[in-house]
Amino acid sequence: MYLSGAWYSKILTSIADWAKDLYMSFYNAIVPDQRYLAYLQGLKITLLISFFAIILGIMIGVLVAVLKVTATNYRMKWLTSICNVYINVIRGTPLMVQLLIIYNVIFTSRNSNEIVIGAVCFGINSGAYVAEIIRAGIESIDRGQMEAGRSLGMNYIQTMIRIILPQAVRNILPALGNEFIVLIKETSVASIIAVTDLLKAAQYIGSRTWDILPPLIIAGLCYLVIVMGLSRIMSVIERRLAKSDYN
Repeated sequence: MYLSGAWYSKILTSIADWAKDLYMSFYNAIVPDQRYLAYLQGLKITLLISFFAIILGIMIGVLVAVLKVTATNYRMKWLTSICNVYINVIRGTPLMVQLLIIYNVIFTSRNSNEIVIGAVCFGINSGAYVAEIIRAGIESIDRGQMEAGRSLGMNYIQTMIRIILPQAVRNILPALGNEFIVLIKETSVASIIAVTDLLKAAQYIGSRTWDILPPLIIAGLCYLVIVMGLSRIMSVIERRLAKSDYN
C-alpha cells in the first residue's frame, strides 16, 4: 500500500508540474511585453488581406467566367484562350511560387503596403478558382432564362447580370464558401513575403520565448475560430436562400 500510494503521489506531482509548465508556456506566449498585441495586429492583417483578397477574387472570377461564356457566344475565341491560360497557370502552379513571383515582379519597393501585397497575390490566385465555380454555376442555368431576358428587351450583359448571375450564385454558394475558407487558411503562407500576418506574429513570439509550440497553437486556434465563424455565416445565408425558394 505504501508503494502504491507513493506511485500515485508521484503521478499527481508529475501531472501538476506538467500543467504548471504548460500554463507558463502559454502565459509567456501571451502576457509578458504585451505579446497579445502582436497576435491582435497579426490577426488584423490576416483579416484585412483575406477580405480584400476575397473581393478581388470575386471580381476577377466573375469577369473571367462571364468572358469565357460570352466569348464563346460571340465567337471571340481569343478571349477564351486568355482566360484558359490564366486559369491553367494559376491552378497548375504552387501558391508559394506565385506569391514569390508576384512579389518580386510587382512589389519591388520596400515601401509597398503589406496588405496590398497580400490582397493582390491571394486575390489573383483565388480568382482562377472562383472563375471556374461561377462558370459552372452559369452553365447550370437553363438556356431558356437567357432567351426570356432577351425577349424582355434586355441585351446579353443585362440579362447575365440581372437574371443569370443571381440564380447561379444560389447554386454555387456552398462551393464559394469553401473557396473563401480555403483562401483564409492559405493566407498563412504570406509570411514568406515579409507580411506580418498572424502566423508571422506567432513565429516572432516563438523566437522570443524559445518555445514555438504555444504561439503556433494560439495562431491555429485563431484560424479555427475565423473559419468556424465564416462557416456559420454561410450556413445562415444558405438557409435564408432556401426559405426564399419556398416562399
